[in-house]
Amino acid sequence: MTVSAARSAALSAFDLATAQDVFALRRIGQSAAEALGMDRQDQVRIATALSELGRDRLGCDGLTVAFTLPPGPEPVLAVVFEWDSGTKAAPDLEPAARLLNRVRHETGAAHGSGGARERIVAEHPLPAAWSDTPAARLEVREALRRHAPMTLADDLRAQTRDLIATLEETRAQREELRRLNDELEETNRGVLALYTELSQELEETNSGVVALHTELEEKSNRLRETSEAKTRFWTNISHELRTPVNAVVALSRLLLAAGSAPLTEEQRRQVSLIDASGQTLFALVNDLLDMAKAEAGQLEIAAAPVDLRALVGQLGAVMRSTGMPDCVLLLTPEPGTLPVTVTDEALLTRILRNLLSNALKFTEKGEVRLEFAVDPEAAGQWMTFTVTDTGVGIPESELTRVFEEFYQVRGPLQRAHRGTGLGLPYARALTELLGGTLRLSSTPGVGTRVEVRLPHRPGPRPATPPAPPAPEADA
Repeated sequence: MTVSAARSAALSAFDLATAQDVFALRRIGQSAAEALGMDRQDQVRIATALSELGRDRLGCDGLTVAFTLPPGPEPVLAVVFEWDSGTKAAPDLEPAARLLNRVRHETGAAHGSGGARERIVAEHPLPAAWSDTPAARLEVREALRRHAPMTLADDLRAQTRDLIATLEETRAQREELRRLNDELEETNRGVLALYTELSQELEETNSGVVALHTELEEKSNRLRETSEAKTRFWTNISHELRTPVNAVVALSRLLLAAGSAPLTEEQRRQVSLIDASGQTLFALVNDLLDMAKAEAGQLEIAAAPVDLRALVGQLGAVMRSTGMPDCVLLLTPEPGTLPVTVTDEALLTRILRNLLSNALKFTEKGEVRLEFAVDPEAAGQWMTFTVTDTGVGIPESELTRVFEEFYQVRGPLQRAHRGTGLGLPYARALTELLGGTLRLSSTPGVGTRVEVRLPHRPGPRPATPPAPPAPEADA
């Protein structure tokens, strides 16, 4: 085997003329792959592929082989076989193509003497760790020059060693694969056990959720039944109490009337107490009945045009006639600012009467003010009644509880003015029934503000203002 002058630019180039040259090519290819940092399997692939290509082309005129590291985006080891055209049939590339990354046959290359040349280019990628430096290239050249010509026996022995090494490596890989399979099977068993455990826990949790849902549904049904029973009780007891209470109030007023038989001062005082207690009881019965109707959805709305001038005027007269503290001033809106709106007059009167009554009850001095406004931001579709006072106020901790039925804030004024604790809950229930909202804010020692926001539908104003009706008996 001699170096070809035509391949002096490559890492190494040789003539292939004898079988010994092919034997040596195998060892040279394996040494080059080892010097380039390829693993054992790639070394055997390259050596075997070059041996197959060398045997296939052996006997071609001018056959040479060159090892090169061509420039390009992907670093590869390229082994080029060249020979004169027409000296042998087309090459069989299939065995080498199964072992290497790329193998191609090219024809038509010009030869120095003018004849055509053919060649096979076999390429295999270099390891990622390979660094193309002069020192690294020199090491590859030295590896290519180390091998002396080999005999057939030497080549067979070398192939046997390579085969044994490959078999050992394959056996080691098989053992590693078996170990990995065992680990994977153990992991799968653990995952299956965890999945089973989680499934059981999830099933127990679902059972608990179903049981809790059933319990909540039962409690909800019991609460609904209790609420319905309470509403029926209120309705029945209110109807039963109304008749005797009406009789007590009517008889008390007959005894106090001017045309009745004269009473002593003590008798008159006692009858007055009976009358006051009867009116209080009558108001409580009416409130209870209305609350029961509202909760049961039986309180019907009778919407009609309401002149707020007459309503507010009547309300002011009633509040002033029931006895107000001397140091408290009740202020109502100017009649000219009040429009006609379509709503339920009776329910609106009860809302405002309860709020004004509460404000007057807990204000010792100062003022109680009723204000009215149409919301300009809502295109006039909402109206607001605001009741403010300068009374004792409500502590912040009690603001949510004042809307509980029968709850009363404890204080000196509460002891002096006993009530039912239904005023604010009753007012809010009626407000919501009319499609509105009631909001309350208060500061102890400063006063309380209650805002009632209701739908506003303007109505036609009557030709003549209606005369204020007589005060209600339960005012």
